[in-house]
Amino acid sequence: MIRILAALAGLVFAGVALLSFGFGAYAFLTEEAVHSAEHEFHAHAHGPEGGFKFDGPAGKWDVAQLQRGYKVYKEVCAACHSLKYVAFRDLEQLDYSEAQVKAEAATWTVPGIDPNTGEASTRPGEPTDYFPSPYPNAVAAAAANNNAIPPDLSLMTKARHGGSDYVYSLLTGYTDAETYEKDGKRLMEEFPEFSTPEGLYFNPYFANLNLAMAPPLTSEGQVTFDDGKKATISQMSKDVSAFLTWTAEPKLVKRQQTGWAVLVFLLFATGLAYFAKKQIWADKKPKKKKA
Repeated sequence: MIRILAALAGLVFAGVALLSFGFGAYAFLTEEAVHSAEHEFHAHAHGPEGGFKFDGPAGKWDVAQLQRGYKVYKEVCAACHSLKYVAFRDLEQLDYSEAQVKAEAATWTVPGIDPNTGEASTRPGEPTDYFPSPYPNAVAAAAANNNAIPPDLSLMTKARHGGSDYVYSLLTGYTDAETYEKDGKRLMEEFPEFSTPEGLYFNPYFANLNLAMAPPLTSEGQVTFDDGKKATISQMSKDVSAFLTWTAEPKLVKRQQTGWAVLVFLLFATGLAYFAKKQIWADKKPKKKKA
């Protein structure tokens, strides 16, 4: 009886799944294409020329690039965006010494408690502290940014489709809506009613084309790199995109390397099992059936 009920329940679930698939396929095939500026002129993210060094199964971190990206974050992005899931001590992974990390942490101001009064105060950061938010709360963040709360950047490259390429494209993609075109079509000719409201900025890589963040990287040399690298807008965007990829996936390269080791082991084990089988059953022949 129990087996019969289990079989019926399985048939019911299979039927529901089949119906759902059918309705979904029908809706997809019969749904009219959305005709809007956001749908027609939203651009697909792309990476910098030559890509990132951590791309691909054999990718590696460019530590110098990550250090430059950290500097871009500190001097430009940190004015509005937090990095709350990253601790100062994590910077040791970027080839900073323990003393350098301690000194770097001390340049930041973090929330603290006055030991004498128990009241909230601030103090210099320590390696065990996490990067602080530039605003005391969400209300203050919204008030300072035209009611748009700047998102935390710790996991941004994992939270957005395109990851590193999206961040790079967004930072370098600010342009004029009046002259913007895609696939030979001009935005203002196709959608003359489109506009960028006051306080927003046109960027085709953003989902609805207008966003509250002003262009953060506006001129060459905005940041001075310690290694002498020329700080063009493209270079700064590339470096900070790489840095934010590291904050989101610090074990990315190690995971890729582990994957290769596991793959090699599985191939070796498969070959070993095959030859072991051949050796064990070499003298065993199947009996012929009598006619």
